[in-house]
Amino acid sequence: MYDYLIVGAGLYGATFAYEAKKRGKKCLIIDRREHLGGNIYCENIEGINVHKYGAHIFHTDNKEIWDYVNQFTKFNRYTNSPIANYYGEIYNLPFNMNTFNKLWGVFTPEEAKARIEEQRRAAGIEKPQNLEEQAISLVGTDIYEKLIKGYTEKQWGRSARELPAFIIKRLPVRFTYDNNYFNDKYQGIPEGGYNKIINKMLEGIDVELNVDYFKNRSELESKARKIIFTGMIDEFYGYKFGKLEYRSLEFKNELMEKENYQGVAVMNYTDRETPYTRIIEHKHFEFGKQDKTVITKEYPAEWSPGKEPYYPVNNDKNNLIYRKYKELAEKEDKIIFGGRLADYKYYDMHQVIGSALACVKKEFK
Repeated sequence: MYDYLIVGAGLYGATFAYEAKKRGKKCLIIDRREHLGGNIYCENIEGINVHKYGAHIFHTDNKEIWDYVNQFTKFNRYTNSPIANYYGEIYNLPFNMNTFNKLWGVFTPEEAKARIEEQRRAAGIEKPQNLEEQAISLVGTDIYEKLIKGYTEKQWGRSARELPAFIIKRLPVRFTYDNNYFNDKYQGIPEGGYNKIINKMLEGIDVELNVDYFKNRSELESKARKIIFTGMIDEFYGYKFGKLEYRSLEFKNELMEKENYQGVAVMNYTDRETPYTRIIEHKHFEFGKQDKTVITKEYPAEWSPGKEPYYPVNNDKNNLIYRKYKELAEKEDKIIFGGRLADYKYYDMHQVIGSALACVKKEFK
């Protein structure tokens, strides 16, 4: 008999399992995929750690979380400085003085702010009601049309006017010549890839891969006193209140017989016509010197059962459905829900770890 059955071998499940084992608990962790690590899994191709499920850059302002992940492996000094490509015109991201200078020829923060304010007033937006209005309020119409509108509508498969304003609020805007995408104090990529972290977390813990919890539910549940569930909460309850919506992604890898394809790890394609949103060149995450390179084109897709759910569509309709599931979850005494899918919330990696540690603290108080 196990103390905990942990459904999902991603970062949340692995963190909980690691902490539970330290406290003398016996865990079984299962995953329907053929590998550990969930979406942070890296596949080694020609000596390059390829982020199989999209670019993952670890960043946080929380020293406790930073120290926590650094106990498993050393992190490098990678700084995320993506590039925007609009029909061959190249701009710096996040939006900063380099972007404003290239676009408008301005040199000072005052000039840039004045140009944005002029465009905001011309648009007549007082209280932004959707993503388009929020974006124009933040950066003006020029940047919105070139660098936000096409990318966002591809990503979400909806008009920017149909999307909630909060999606764009986390977008950094700087009036300095600083190309670092994140404001966080700590940032980097684990040397040797994310698999090193997960493998160390799960040392000495029973793991079963290629196991579908829902096909073996009663048998699996009989093996443990409690369950940590990190999958989709609506699937857990048989979609009784309806299916929660997600956006999915499709990835196409290409091994290239050249040392350097695009000169940057992440290049966003912000026009509407290019079918993919970005190209990732993985070797740049770890400053690779290999003779070859691997690129991944990232295509947004509508989600349907069987596809990987990546981004929750947190509009009013879906949030209402989620609250109904959450009410059921809060009544459970032997099941703990956690992680991006169970919480129906977009998490960065440091937030997943923080959430798992908070769960550990509550569970073992």
